[in-house]
Amino acid sequence: MDPSDPVRRNEHGGVYVDEEELRAAFDFFDVGKKGTITPADLKSRLSIFYKNLPAREYKFLISEPEFTYKTLHKLLVNNELTNFDPVKEAFKVYDPQDTGFVDVEILKNIFSSLGFGDIGEDDLQVLIETADVDGDGKISLEDFRNMISFNKQKEQQIQEMHQSLSQVGSSSQ
Repeated sequence: MDPSDPVRRNEHGGVYVDEEELRAAFDFFDVGKKGTITPADLKSRLSIFYKNLPAREYKFLISEPEFTYKTLHKLLVNNELTNFDPVKEAFKVYDPQDTGFVDVEILKNIFSSLGFGDIGEDDLQVLIETADVDGDGKISLEDFRNMISFNKQKEQQIQEMHQSLSQVGSSSQ
């Protein structure tokens, strides 16, 4: 792995796609939990982040009549996206003016649009302090990248703890 490249790469030099992340992404877009994603499902979710994306783009992205998890897997797992940084692209949603920092109003709107309700100033401050690794009072791309990496590590630790506890519970019976 190239230490100057913050993106984990697959064997083709493209973006590495983790199976759990892929499943979580599919489930997020499968609004009706039907096992397929439609352009309407995509619009329902992406319009939270991309307000002005034309309808033809949703249809282009979901061009197959039965867009299943298997379709998404086949499309992304062996990709050759060598000049693509998914975290940087995601960060752009939160920094549409390209200031280098998350726009707190955008953050509030996204949380609200995702159904988490309105975020008060105290909660917003906690979010910023939690993500702000360098302590400058703002969330930069590097802070954002660290936050995502930290969350993955915590999820893995929780899974390992659950596995250990279930093994202990089954051996004591």
